[in-house]
Amino acid sequence: MIDFEEELKKFHPCLEVADTEENVKNHDLADMVDIIVGVVKESAKDE
Repeated sequence: MIDFEEELKKFHPCLEVADTEENVKNHDLADMVDIIVGVVKESAKDE
């Protein structure tokens, strides 16, 4: 049977995940709503 407590003691987070998380938090990334609002504003200017 698996001893979950022992397995948790062996766990070490993946460095790539930690690095990615920090990069995402530190950058102001546009989400889909921001992109759609920008497209709508551009199309309104063209009309």
